[in-house]
Amino acid sequence: MTRSILITGASTGIGYDAAKTLHARGWQVFASCRKLEDCTRLEEEGLASPLLDYEDPATIEAGLAHVLNATGGTLDALFNNGAYAIPGLVEDLPIDALRATFEANFFGWHDLTRRVIPVMRAQGHGRIVQNSSVLGFAAAPWRGAYNATKFALEGLTDTLRIEMSGTGIDVILIEPGPITSRFRANASMQFERWIDWKTSVRRADYEQVLQRLHREGSGKFELPASAVTRVLIHAIESPRPKARYRVTVPTTLAMLMKRALPTRLMDRIVSNS
Repeated sequence: MTRSILITGASTGIGYDAAKTLHARGWQVFASCRKLEDCTRLEEEGLASPLLDYEDPATIEAGLAHVLNATGGTLDALFNNGAYAIPGLVEDLPIDALRATFEANFFGWHDLTRRVIPVMRAQGHGRIVQNSSVLGFAAAPWRGAYNATKFALEGLTDTLRIEMSGTGIDVILIEPGPITSRFRANASMQFERWIDWKTSVRRADYEQVLQRLHREGSGKFELPASAVTRVLIHAIESPRPKARYRVTVPTTLAMLMKRALPTRLMDRIVSNS
């Protein structure tokens, strides 16, 4: 039987590469997007693309219903992927901005995951894959909102993995480092929307780092989205998937340093990176 997967945030980057690759491998792919025009574009490319916006519970319910109607009520895998960042210092981060990004990066994921679990429990198997980040276990300055959502995601996912033991449902984390995508371009738009940096007491600091915060590309260690797709394939097709997959050299180095170095030294290293 054809295996099915629901991928969120599939308009570009990691989600888009995963959707195209898995479709070519014979999976029944539902490549959801939060904008109707992106769904239309993917449909024209031959992908089923339900509308699903983590910040809109009605689309979560309707999007999943669309998927289950097409599969006859089953779903083999869920890849929670869509998320965004709001660069800026924590002291300048409005509470409404933090609420908005938690809705998109955490609460919406939880809503969709809870809706999928009964489906997978009834069929006796399933894979729930959460696309986290190196910033889910190693905090970086200027990324407080994103750090917070990914740290929360990692804690919730670790708990869910333990609780799902013995159910046939595997819960898996992917932790990418720098990946080629429109992530920084999207983050720049969020920065302009939420951060009033010109009136900040630390305006001079912003002026020094703005170009670095907004530029696309992260140097020689950046990998294409296909690097994440490769580990996603193992996570959903292997009989014994790993609990977590680390992607890119910076992610591996960050984990090793976090384990080995004193906190104050780690703080100095990431402050100068």
